[in-house]
Amino acid sequence: MATMRALVADERGGPEQLRMATVPRPHPGPGEVLVEVHAAAITFAELGWPESWTHRPMIPSHEVSGVVAACGPGVSDLSDGEQVFGLIRFDRLGAAAEYVAVPAGDLANRPRQISHVVAAALPLAGLTAWQGLHDHAGLRPDDEVLVHGGAGAVGGFAVQLAAQAGAIVTATVRGSDDALIARQLGAREVFDVNGTAFDTPPNRYDVVLDTVGGETLELSYPLLRPGGRLVTLAVPPSVEQAARYQATAMFFIVTPDRNELAELAELVDCGALKVTIAATFPLAEGRAAFESGRLRRRPAGKTVLIVRE
Repeated sequence: MATMRALVADERGGPEQLRMATVPRPHPGPGEVLVEVHAAAITFAELGWPESWTHRPMIPSHEVSGVVAACGPGVSDLSDGEQVFGLIRFDRLGAAAEYVAVPAGDLANRPRQISHVVAAALPLAGLTAWQGLHDHAGLRPDDEVLVHGGAGAVGGFAVQLAAQAGAIVTATVRGSDDALIARQLGAREVFDVNGTAFDTPPNRYDVVLDTVGGETLELSYPLLRPGGRLVTLAVPPSVEQAARYQATAMFFIVTPDRNELAELAELVDCGALKVTIAATFPLAEGRAAFESGRLRRRPAGKTVLIVRE
């Protein structure tokens, strides 16, 4: 039986459950490809997602960049040796391993102007920002857009994508460093919520993208113009609250999409979309990578596991 090295956890819990192990190498099933993993980005919260524990032992990391090693039955749109990247569905084994099996339709050709390490940091946050703005909020040119958490992983992409689409972008952040980042990404106005209230004037925004939740979400409803759209990633919003302002509110969970991955890759390759890396760790130090999420102050961007140089 072919085997591989992987970062695994046998029981639910935090980073302390993670260990390196030798496990069976997956075989691509119908419609799947086997990806030789070069880099895998992690999300610190994923160890707390119920979907992550569908399989035991579990393998974390749902963003991958690598090379197609084999194609399963019925795959005709990818071939061995192609360089790909993508988002792995949360109920599947992840990419913190030497190989991972992924539905072919959940992968796209990776951006060629960046490395595997940088490409791995794009799918989850990039698709979330794209789907929030375009698929759910129906972003239009000249919309006034408020992005909460505008220097974060999703928020940073949302600021760039909204500005690139011709919207007028405002961002909320915490701290002067993040304020500078949000401006560099394309926000025309930035509120540092550590010292400035963002919830005035009312009825100003066509779109609010909330990556923060809590009080920030509650304060956002009065900021919507009639016909405005609020999209939140935190919890299902109050439809009644939005209706008071003749607006709509929605919650969604990101899904893989090859066409949208290709759009993001094109934007990266033409220099219109910047991907930020916070830190890298070799696969063997995957537990330390997840533990770094407990730091009080973390750099902006994604943490990525390097599986192959």
